[in-house]
Amino acid sequence: MHEHVTVRASWQVWLCAAAIGAFGAIGASAQNTAGRAAGAPVAVAGYSYVKSLGGIDEYHLDGNGLTVLLAADHSAPVVTFQVTYRVGSRNEVTGSTGATHLLEHLMFKGSENFNDPKGNSIKQVLERVGGQYNATTSVDRTNYFATVGRDDLEGYVAVEADRMRHLWLHEADLRSEMTVVRNEYERGKNDPNNVLIEEVTAAAYVALPYHHPVIGWKSDIEHVPIAKLHEFYDTFYWPNNATVSVVGDIDAAAVLGLVKKYYGAFARSPQPIPEMYTEEPAQTGARRLIVTRPGELGTVVIAHKVPNGRDADQPALEMLDAILSSGKNARLYRALVDQGLALSAEAGTDLHRDLSLHMVYASMAPGATHARVEQALLTEIAKIKSDGVTAEEVERVKQQYVAAEAYKRDGTAAVARELNEWVAIGDWTLYVSFPQQIERVTAADVQRVAKQYLIEDQGTTGWFVPTPQAGETGS
Repeated sequence: MHEHVTVRASWQVWLCAAAIGAFGAIGASAQNTAGRAAGAPVAVAGYSYVKSLGGIDEYHLDGNGLTVLLAADHSAPVVTFQVTYRVGSRNEVTGSTGATHLLEHLMFKGSENFNDPKGNSIKQVLERVGGQYNATTSVDRTNYFATVGRDDLEGYVAVEADRMRHLWLHEADLRSEMTVVRNEYERGKNDPNNVLIEEVTAAAYVALPYHHPVIGWKSDIEHVPIAKLHEFYDTFYWPNNATVSVVGDIDAAAVLGLVKKYYGAFARSPQPIPEMYTEEPAQTGARRLIVTRPGELGTVVIAHKVPNGRDADQPALEMLDAILSSGKNARLYRALVDQGLALSAEAGTDLHRDLSLHMVYASMAPGATHARVEQALLTEIAKIKSDGVTAEEVERVKQQYVAAEAYKRDGTAAVARELNEWVAIGDWTLYVSFPQQIERVTAADVQRVAKQYLIEDQGTTGWFVPTPQAGETGS
């Protein structure tokens, strides 16, 4: 099993949206727990109860500010335990880009009390009990998680808590993992569309750290000193910068006691967690770029900055994207794929804690030209801005959204994963309330957000123009 995954949301519809209608907070199996959570939170010494919504209870550990989210699902005797640190590439600067991801790798190298020489490292502990575990890094967060049998939870919590403050950070481990991360970086560079999206993102964001790729720049990956990573770890890996989510066959009081036992020994950070106060300046005109490298078929991407992931306009943007690209009846499919201009055409928004990024994307068909494909994308956007969409279109994509989101929340790990993304964006309750907002979206809302945000001279357009492969001749 891989111990690390770098998450890089791109043009795909990646809205980590929430539970749908009658499915409650975590799917049909949670319906019986939702009422209890909302009306009868448990009282455990050392905790402050904060709120309950949709079957999820929030508590704060008083001694150190750790946030704990509990969601009971008794359909199977398993539990997913997840720690989300509110640190990602958004918190990095030149010289330490990729630090969060490198630390993600190093978090699996052992800690003071749990390591390979002692025979109780995270890998050894979880393989003995058949647990599934992993970690991911993104722009606004890093998360570490495992799904284990109900009776094996304490063993994992002990290991996970220890590496919050007692992580080994050894030069030899950094040298070893640097080569692994560099190989990961180079694999990404082998995908021209990945390169195109990275360059469009870097051009769209001038000041915000979203300018940097999550994996970091190659020179930083290769040369960052261990002292810099230690400083980064000691800045962000504290209880008051973390949220623990526990989903599954749990007893709330027992789990809170367990979390307190292993995390309660840690103090709050000695200094306030640094705030990211940089703001993106207003864009002064359209931006364009071309990526030229060996490949077969071209690509066109058009990106626009839109509000943060908590903004009230995001549900309407979600429905706009679905109308543009969800299924064969979608507008981009009919205008580009059916017309032989593209093999695929998509729209989606990367939801961020700060300004998010909306993209429309077309993978070109053989014989199509970049200019014609770009114009076709712009024409479909212009039609929505001028003529709007129909109520029938909105209802169709709402039904698709309901089905897709119910599927995405099937199981404890899936619930934890979706909660993780809303924690990163800055408000876990959107896991529950976002679908209610979706239900209220109207055709007029869809037209309004298209007109408000998809402004041509505020966009960043990228073309991937393939050159002949080695040994080929140009046409």
